[in-house]
Amino acid sequence: MSVSTPPPPTQPRRPCRFQLLRYVPDPVRNEFVHIGVLLREQDNPSALAVRFTRDWRRVRCLDPEADTALLEGIETELRQRLQQDADGRLMRILDESLSLNVQITAPKAFLAESLSAGLDELMRLYVDPPARERVARLSGRAAIQARMRSEFERAGVWDLLRKRIAASDYTRPGDPLRIDAGYRIAAPAASQPLIRMFHAVSLEPGVEMAKVLAFSAAGLRAGVERVEKAQLELTAIIEPAARLGATADDPDRLALYRFGVETMQEHRIRVLTTADLEPIAATARRELRV
Repeated sequence: MSVSTPPPPTQPRRPCRFQLLRYVPDPVRNEFVHIGVLLREQDNPSALAVRFTRDWRRVRCLDPEADTALLEGIETELRQRLQQDADGRLMRILDESLSLNVQITAPKAFLAESLSAGLDELMRLYVDPPARERVARLSGRAAIQARMRSEFERAGVWDLLRKRIAASDYTRPGDPLRIDAGYRIAAPAASQPLIRMFHAVSLEPGVEMAKVLAFSAAGLRAGVERVEKAQLELTAIIEPAARLGATADDPDRLALYRFGVETMQEHRIRVLTTADLEPIAATARRELRV
């Protein structure tokens, strides 16, 4: 006669309170999309966590002109300020951190096994699109950017990076280019500091993005040396050739791919693929001393 093993005891759920963050492009029309969750334990207000979506397609459907990089920056700022808050004045921090287009709902009760598990559950319920809406995969520059963020987050350095770096800070007013991410490395004595910048460049639609970055490289490099008194290492992150079908079986596509890579390399841009992102993030972790 076999004896069944009793199931392990379930972990008691902790009383928490959650608030939803929503993007509201036009407060008059009051149309919105939930973009994130703030969750904190009811009996321990200092135990809190915040998470934003990684899929901005719903936001872009509501507002094609939405600045999703700015929204990501709000998440980073909000997380940092909440972690540094010692006196629990949550609403003051939220009021100071959120933009006019980002609003927060009233708190609601919620039982969670842990903050991480609670965030997962709430994101599934309120923020992340249902499976049927995720059929279309990210492609092009958006896919590269998502992969970049994922690897830097996994390395624990995403919040330490500068994002959406305005080229006009180093070139001239009106330059619309914004570099995706970067960080500064302190230099040893008698050596010049180094700034590493990373920019997603998709060769899927053609070589136009590569040519734009190549055109900007010299001005960026000179501006960083002038403004930051530092050297610039500019890296373009592109798709692997095979991912785009740029193989010997399609010589025209392969030639176009090589032209994009070589154009950037001729302007002293380091060109790597998404397959190289894990060691890039590991290097950032080491250099930022995380």
